[in-house]
Amino acid sequence: MKGLIIILAFVFTSLSNAQYISGDDKLHFGAGFLISSGTYTLVYLKTKNKKKAFWYSIAASSLAGLSKEIYDGHIINGRFDTGEGISTAIGGLTASTTFNLFVGNNRKNNVKNVVLVN
Repeated sequence: MKGLIIILAFVFTSLSNAQYISGDDKLHFGAGFLISSGTYTLVYLKTKNKKKAFWYSIAASSLAGLSKEIYDGHIINGRFDTGEGISTAIGGLTASTTFNLFVGNNRKNNVKNVVLVN
């Protein structure tokens, strides 16, 4: 019975076409990631404020994705692709969240001086 369920699951998932991610969407995700990580790094180095760096980096990647899609939609071919804009914003969110989790946690400042007695 388990074998039949597994075979049916493989058959039905291979027929599904709803979760297709195009190569262009992957490029938009990567561009959003790069824009966001660069913005996060610059803002954090200037301000040492993780919250400000987080929000500025998300805004920068979202603005870049939106402006590129507006440019493509109205000037180049008349088609506004929301999926590409969302991919850029999600790439930015991924980078911002990753940087926010791992930047600024300096263990050297948290360790207290230990006096060794001989």
